[in-house]
Amino acid sequence: MNIEKTAVGTALTVKVEGRLDTSTSPKLEEELKGGVDGIDDLVFDFEKLEYISSAGLRVLLSMQKIMNRQGKMRIKNVNETVMEIFEITGFSDILTIE
Repeated sequence: MNIEKTAVGTALTVKVEGRLDTSTSPKLEEELKGGVDGIDDLVFDFEKLEYISSAGLRVLLSMQKIMNRQGKMRIKNVNETVMEIFEITGFSDILTIE
């Protein structure tokens, strides 16, 4: 899994490539921990995300809770496979997916 972060002012875009699962989600969590202080617009770009597991969903839920207090969080460029996981788990109702 590759993670690319781009900050512009108080906006942060996080591009995730590969698989977000039990073995890789701790890396994403570590990258974001403390990295969203002062951020009021968090965007996840999942254009190259192939798969997300429950461990990855947990990281997104954790970030959503933080961003609910300080701004907004959006997810964009979600492929069919990942969108299906969001829909089955009900995350499509919780997250802002563009």
